[in-house]
Amino acid sequence: MIDRRKLLRTGTGAGLLATGLALPIQVFGEDLEELRLARAAMLEPALRKLAFYNLHTDESTDVVYKERGQIIPGALDEVNHILRDFRTNEIIQIDVSLLDLLDDLKNKLEVNVPFNVISGYRSPQTNAALAARSDGVARGSLHMQGKAIDIRVPGVALTHLRNVAKDMRKGGVGFYARSDFVHVDTGRVRYW
Repeated sequence: MIDRRKLLRTGTGAGLLATGLALPIQVFGEDLEELRLARAAMLEPALRKLAFYNLHTDESTDVVYKERGQIIPGALDEVNHILRDFRTNEIIQIDVSLLDLLDDLKNKLEVNVPFNVISGYRSPQTNAALAARSDGVARGSLHMQGKAIDIRVPGVALTHLRNVAKDMRKGGVGFYARSDFVHVDTGRVRYW
């Protein structure tokens, strides 16, 4: 039987992982999950960086929130703060998958400008108030879980932003042309 650790140390396994070639299952036995995680780590960008400008609070941040797949806690605190419910000042942990989605979106758009934030986290109280005034606000919105954000990107047409987000197929994408923003979330893939 092939020693998996030795194979990975020699670089052969890493090369096979990077090219996506599958090795026979018996080589790795019960360690398939470890292999999957190793492959995912190799595909993870070395740095994940985001910039935000909150249109309601006039605050901005530009942070590296992940390095070599490791979350940088202080950076997440900055992101959580800028994406807080500005009406109640309530802060929660924003879903890191949402941040990864935004970083991937930024890279696909080939831009290096801050996301303009219309709405990040919403407290249940704020969401209920907005839903009472507008049919466009879902009563069970993923904004209340820190899994959704409403954005625009300076210099990028709203339709292009929507189309690129849809093509990624990483969650929900809502297009609000009259309000001039695109909604993205980490829920199931759906469009409106």
